[in-house]
Amino acid sequence: MTGLTDALDRAGANSGYLARQMEVFPDIVALLADGAIDVAWDRAALVGEGEPVGRALRLEKRARGLVIAIADLAGAWPLETVTARLSAFADAALDRAIATAFQERYPDAEPRGFAVLALGKHGSAELNYSSDIDPILLFDPTTLPHSTREEPVEAAVRLGRRVVSLMNDVTADGYVFRVDLRLRPSPEATPIVLPVEAAISYYESTAMGWEQAAFIRARAAAGDRALGQMFLTAIRPFVWRRSLDFGAVSGIGEITRRIRDHYAQGQRLGAGYDLKRGRGGIREVEFFAQIHQLIHGGRDPSLRAPATLDALAALTAAGIVAGETTAVLGAAYREYRTIEHRLQMVNDLQTHSLPTSPESLDTVARLAGLADGDALVAELAPHIERVGTLYDGLVAASGGDKNDHLSRSPDALAEQLAEMGFADPAPALARIAEWREGNARVLRSPPAREALEDMLPEVMRAIAKAPDPAATVLRLDALLRGLPSAINIFRLLSARPGLAQILVEILSHAPTLAEALGRQASLLDGLIDASAFDPMPPIAQLIADFGHQEAGEGYEALLDSVRKKVGERRFALGVQIVRGASDPIEAAAGYGRVAGAAIEVLAAATVAEFERTHGRIPGGELVILALGRLGGGLLTHASDLDLIFLFTGDFAAESDGAKPLGATQYFNRLAQRVGNALSVATAAGPLYEVDTRLRPSGAQGLLCVSYDSFARYQAESAWAWEHLALTRARPVFGSAAARGALQDIVTHTLRAERDTAELARAAVKMRGDIATHKRPKGDLDVKLLPGGLVDIEFLVHVTQFRTGQGFAPDLRDAIATLTDAGHLPATILPAHDLMIRYLVVARLVTPGSEEPAAETRPLVARACGAKDWADLLAQIAAARQSVGAAWGGIAKEFGDADDRG
Repeated sequence: MTGLTDALDRAGANSGYLARQMEVFPDIVALLADGAIDVAWDRAALVGEGEPVGRALRLEKRARGLVIAIADLAGAWPLETVTARLSAFADAALDRAIATAFQERYPDAEPRGFAVLALGKHGSAELNYSSDIDPILLFDPTTLPHSTREEPVEAAVRLGRRVVSLMNDVTADGYVFRVDLRLRPSPEATPIVLPVEAAISYYESTAMGWEQAAFIRARAAAGDRALGQMFLTAIRPFVWRRSLDFGAVSGIGEITRRIRDHYAQGQRLGAGYDLKRGRGGIREVEFFAQIHQLIHGGRDPSLRAPATLDALAALTAAGIVAGETTAVLGAAYREYRTIEHRLQMVNDLQTHSLPTSPESLDTVARLAGLADGDALVAELAPHIERVGTLYDGLVAASGGDKNDHLSRSPDALAEQLAEMGFADPAPALARIAEWREGNARVLRSPPAREALEDMLPEVMRAIAKAPDPAATVLRLDALLRGLPSAINIFRLLSARPGLAQILVEILSHAPTLAEALGRQASLLDGLIDASAFDPMPPIAQLIADFGHQEAGEGYEALLDSVRKKVGERRFALGVQIVRGASDPIEAAAGYGRVAGAAIEVLAAATVAEFERTHGRIPGGELVILALGRLGGGLLTHASDLDLIFLFTGDFAAESDGAKPLGATQYFNRLAQRVGNALSVATAAGPLYEVDTRLRPSGAQGLLCVSYDSFARYQAESAWAWEHLALTRARPVFGSAAARGALQDIVTHTLRAERDTAELARAAVKMRGDIATHKRPKGDLDVKLLPGGLVDIEFLVHVTQFRTGQGFAPDLRDAIATLTDAGHLPATILPAHDLMIRYLVVARLVTPGSEEPAAETRPLVARACGAKDWADLLAQIAAARQSVGAAWGGIAKEFGDADDRG
C-alpha cells in the first residue's frame, strides 16, 4: 500500500500524462490506493463498454496504461509483467480491430485469411510503455473474403487500412498503438498487406541479413494465427540457418556503427544520452543476444527465445555466454528498460533519450524515485560502461573491425607473406592473384572477393605454419573451386580466426575431411564452439538431437536432417583425431554411438511412416541386429554398417492398416525402407553404406526373417563363419523385450554344443582364403596384413568357442576377459588397441592404406601414442609379431600348410 501511494504521488507530481489519466479514472485510482491492483486491472477492461470499438480501445488503453504505470513505479510488477501486459493488450486490440474491419465490410463472412505478425518488442512480448508496434500484415488470396467486384489484394489492403486506422489514428481520446509498417519487404513499393506466398518467396530468396535478425522476435500475434504460423514455419530456414551466416552477424555490427554515427549526439552518457541507441545501451544488449542466437540457434532450438532476458538465460544454460556476462547484461537491461518507461510516462512520448534540460532530467529522476538527474546518470553509468565494453569485444570478434588486409602490390604482398613465414611466397602469390581475378567460379562476384580479402590474412598466416605451405595452398585452391559458394566460409574464417588453423590442418593432413568439406562447406560451422571437441555424448542424447523436428516437418525432412547432423558429428570426430583432441579409440566409440543413434531415429521414423499406410502386425515388430565393427561399437570414419533385419511374432499374421500385408512381406518391405533410409543419398548427401550379406542364407535369403527362422537357421544350417560373426552381434533397434529375446537366441547359439576343433579348422581355412583373395593394400594395411586386426579377430573368436568364455560383442572386452583367464597373451589387447588407433587415423589421412606423407607422420605417431614415426613402425611390427605368433599356434594346430595364410 505504501509503495502504491508513493507511486501515485510521484506520478501526479512528475508526469503530466499520468496526472490527467488519474483525473479521468478516479475509480481506478481509488482501487490502486487501496492496493487492489488486480481489481483495478480488470476494471480498466470495462471503461469503454458500450462505446464504438475505436473509442473503447482508446479508453481501455489509457486505463490499462494507468494501472501498468502505477504498478511499475511501485515495483509491484516486475519488468517482465509490465511488458507482457502491454504486449497482450496489443494482441487483443489487434484482434478486435480485425474483427471490426471484417464485420464492417463482410458481415456474413468469418474473419480468416488475414494475419498479423508481430516483430520487434511486440514480437518478443517486451513492449515499451509508449511503444509503437511493427507488424507485417499477410493475407491468403484463397481464403480471404472479398466481393465479386474486387481482387483479393484490394480487399486485403482495405481491411489493412481499416485495422491500422482503428489502432493508429489520433482522436480526442488519443490512440491505441502507433503502427509502423515499414518492416515489410520493400515498403516503398509493396502493398501494406502482402500475399503470403509472395512474402515467403521474398524471404527465401531476396531478404537482407538485418531482416533475418528481425525475425528472431517474430510471432503470429493476431488475426488468422494459423496462417501466420504457417508463414513463420516456411521461412524458419531463412531465420535459423544451420549453415552459419556471418554476413548477417557482421551486418549487425555494421548497423551498430551506423547507429552510433547517426545518433552521435546520444552516445555520451549525460543529458541527451540515447538509452536505446547509445553505446552500451538497450540495442547493444539486444544485439549481443541476437548475434549469439544467429550463430548457434540454427543448431540448437533451445536458443530461439524471442525475449532478450530469456535469450541470454538460454545462451548461458547452453554454455555459450558466461553466467557473469548474462548477469551484467541482464541487470543493465532491466535498469535501462525501467528508466526508459519513466521517460515515456512523463508525457506519453515514444522517447528513449534523457532530457537535455536539467529540470526535465530531474523530473524523470524524481518519477523514478531518485533525488535528481545527477543521481539518475550515476545509476546508469556503470551499466553503460560494462555493456559497451562487452559489445565492442563481441563485434570485433565477429569480424566487425577488420583493418588487416593483404597488399595488392605483388612486391609488397611477397614481403608480407615472407614475414608470415613463407620460405617461398611464389606459389601463394600466384594463387592469390588468380583468386583476386575471379578465376574460380565462387569468386566472380564482388561480395565474394570482398569476403575473400577479409579472410586471407588469417588463412595465409595459418598456411605459413603448415608442414608444406605450397601443397596446402593448392589444396585450398582445389577446395574453393569445388564449392558452389564460398562467401559464407570466408566470413566464417574471418570472424573466427581459430578456424583458419583447423582448416589448414585438415587440408595439410586429412584428405577424407577435406573431401567432406568440399561437398558441404557448412561442416566447418560446427567447430565454432569448444563443445565440438568434447567426447561424443551418450547415445540417448544423440537420439534426442537427431530426432528433433520443428512443427510441420515430415519424414523426408527428417532424412535430410539426420544426414546433416550425422555428417557434422562425424566431421567433428575426425577433426578431434587430427588435432589430437581425442584418443582414436574413444573417437571410434563416438562414431559407433553416432551410427547407433542414426539407426534408432531413422528406423523408428520409417516404421511410423510405414504404419500409416499398412498398419501394424499384431504382436510383431522389426528388430535390427548389428554385427562386425558396429556390433563391437568401434567404427572408423569410413565404416559401413553390417545389419541383420528380423521380426517377432507370427509369420502368418496380417497387418491391420488400410493396405494390409502378410507379416513376411510386411517386414521385408519395411526392412528395405529402413535400409534405404540409412543408405540412400538425399539432397543432404549420403549417410552409411549398409551391408546385409550376413543375414541367413546371405544374398539369396530373405532380407528380414522371423525370430523362429533365425534361431532354426543358426542351429541347423549356419556355416562356421556365420557363428564366428555372431560373436560380435548386438541388437540395436527394437523394444527392450524384443532385444532381450534376440540376445537369448544369440547367446544360446554361441554356447551350443559343437565340435570346436572342426570350427577351428574351418576358421583357419577361412583366414587362408582371405589371405589369398583379399591381399593387403600396402605395407601398413594393419587390417589385412599377417598379424593384423583380421588375425586378432580370428584368434579371439576361435578362442571364445574353444574355451566357452569371453563372448562379448566389444572385442576389447572379449580380449580382456580371455587374457584374465589365461587364454590369450597379455600382449594381444595392446596390439589390438595400437592397430585400431592406427586404422582410425589412417582412414582420415591415408584412406588408400598407403604410407602417410612425411609431414603427416608425426600426427599419426602422436595419435597412436608413439614418440615418433620410427617408434610407431617398431611398435606395429612388434604387435604384429605377437599376434602372428598367437594365431600361428592355432593355424599350426588346426590347419594344413596351405591354409596358414
